[in-house]
Amino acid sequence: MIPKGANLQKIHNGRKTYAITPPVPGGFIKPDQLEKYVQVARKYNGTLKLTSAQRIMITGLKAEVVDQVWTDLGMEPVVGVANCVRSVKICPGTAFCKRGRQDSVRLGLELDRRYHKKEMPSRLKIGVSGCPNSCAESVVKDIGVIGTDDGWDVYVGGSAGAHPRLANKLAGGLSAEETLRLIDIVVEYYKQHAQLERLGQMIERIGWTTVQRDILSLFGDEIPLASPPPQVHLTATPKLPTPVPAAGDVCGEIQAGSIIADIIHVYPQTIPILRKFGMGCLGCPSAAGEALEKAAGIHGINLDELLTELQQATMQEVQS
Repeated sequence: MIPKGANLQKIHNGRKTYAITPPVPGGFIKPDQLEKYVQVARKYNGTLKLTSAQRIMITGLKAEVVDQVWTDLGMEPVVGVANCVRSVKICPGTAFCKRGRQDSVRLGLELDRRYHKKEMPSRLKIGVSGCPNSCAESVVKDIGVIGTDDGWDVYVGGSAGAHPRLANKLAGGLSAEETLRLIDIVVEYYKQHAQLERLGQMIERIGWTTVQRDILSLFGDEIPLASPPPQVHLTATPKLPTPVPAAGDVCGEIQAGSIIADIIHVYPQTIPILRKFGMGCLGCPSAAGEALEKAAGIHGINLDELLTELQQATMQEVQS
């Protein structure tokens, strides 16, 4: 079992090491808290790593010390689901930067307060940049905000990684209050309409024209989010993963070389099993495109045990 509040970081010669990443909203940390990080890392032979999400990871930890590390930091373990708002990256904005055009710190910290670790259909990242230089990399975030002389521009559907996608501009020239309200609508729309996919993948599946029209109609008419979701008319046939071959022998259906995206598409009841074994990032395009055998090796999972449980789940469906 993975220690509470930790992530499996590496497996070397059968030895597993873990990392914890306490929240540091906006990347701002007081000296006394920073000193605790140093003391803990030294005590448990850990290494401090500044992350791209403006946090400080403590890595190289043994499983048995993780609980005590959180205690020494004076924090409760940060426990969240894999598919959640991972981070809100914030540039210095007008608070600290001579080039800032909008107060990205104030807006970004409010978004962090509202959304950090909130469960989503897949991982979701937010970037808030105080000027078009976009130091928070807003156009490669699921939701990106960029400050201009006229207000805030809002972008959606960006991502970096193995399958990069530039975000679509949703609206521009908004006040901070309008930006927060629009992002509330975007998040709710995503939660209502997405499958196990990033926001950009949802846009590609449904169609940008439809997504933009639906969201802006909710924003313009101020329709309460609790009302029924708008009817979505697909602009094209969704591109779905190639199904796992449906053979008569269930044990032959899910094999070591089966692609994870194919498995969860044909047998969605396997999702809790995969997550139980530690494969939490099922909405990540790279992870979902891996063969089961490769993913098991990365996570240090016994492939035979995983295959047995997956095949049992599909057998139950056939029998029912």
